[in-house]
Amino acid sequence: MNSKVISGKELSKADPVFGQLSFDDHEQIVFCNDKDTGLKAIIGIHNTVLGPALGGTRMWNYANEWEALNDVLRLSRGMTFKAAITGLNLGGGKAVIIGDAKTQKTPELMRKFGEFVHSLSGKYITAEDVGMTTEDMDTVREVTPYVTGISESKGGAGNPSPITAYGVFMGMKAAAKFKFGSDVLEDKSVFVQGIGNVGEALVEHLVNEGAKVTITDLSQERLESVRSKYGVSIYTGKDLYSEAMDIYAPCALGATINDDSIYRLKAKIIAGAANNQLAEDRHGVMLQERGIVYAPDFLINAGGIINVYAELENYDRQEIIRKTENIYNTTLEILQRSEANDVTPNVAAVNTAKERIAKRKSEHSK
Repeated sequence: MNSKVISGKELSKADPVFGQLSFDDHEQIVFCNDKDTGLKAIIGIHNTVLGPALGGTRMWNYANEWEALNDVLRLSRGMTFKAAITGLNLGGGKAVIIGDAKTQKTPELMRKFGEFVHSLSGKYITAEDVGMTTEDMDTVREVTPYVTGISESKGGAGNPSPITAYGVFMGMKAAAKFKFGSDVLEDKSVFVQGIGNVGEALVEHLVNEGAKVTITDLSQERLESVRSKYGVSIYTGKDLYSEAMDIYAPCALGATINDDSIYRLKAKIIAGAANNQLAEDRHGVMLQERGIVYAPDFLINAGGIINVYAELENYDRQEIIRKTENIYNTTLEILQRSEANDVTPNVAAVNTAKERIAKRKSEHSK
């Protein structure tokens, strides 16, 4: 029998979805294909108990369709917990478009994707993610109302990146309070990995607080630009993980905390914007055993979903900021709960999110 290997687990072609390691009772997986535009996309809807599934669309040149499916399953599940722990009445969903965003994305492709989103009648609401722009969301908006993160000029909340970065900054300060007894980041060494829109905005907050910031990115052009703007250092070494630092902030793609990196890590705190930073749940246990404080990614990077949720609930900028600042309090509570119950911060955060979902499900069944 033909088989594939995903995350170390061999799967037969008879169970490509339900047999996936990342499948976690997802409600619906939608495969979208359009020959004319070249669209190949997957929409994952994990849970809609608290409300419609909201989550961004990522366009990425995946090695294969199995990798894309695995990504959408992991990301949509994370969105469920992100919305629940942040107190939003939303479920978790995500979409991936297979392809190179720089060369294969066209307005026609985005409109066709929007039509697939529209066919779900509001069960899934899309937004911006890796490889997407606010302008792309405006294009999707031409064919469906089930999209957030559109331009402010069109009545949207605009680019969520600055708010996402502010939430990560709040979570990082809470982790510092827990670890060091003070949330002041002045003179703390922080390595920011990935200087996209969120990474750069985070660098600005850190520099304004007087942190010693070192940056790394695949793009030398981005590094030079951010260094000249904020006066930070560019990492030129060969092994970022083994460098002595107070805080490691992964802000690129996920799974950087893995079997290869975890034993080399010298950071005291991990707090960044990337999704799914732990390659596997057991890596959270390994961090805890080494005394490294991990601020759960789906909690501290929730500023973006708070920002786009404002479009659905019609609350203003002031309320967006208030909800995002509350990430500080929630992060501190989760870290304290983790310590008190002798579980990892990730488990404590997931359990808190699941409790809220279970409570709502129980109310609905009465």
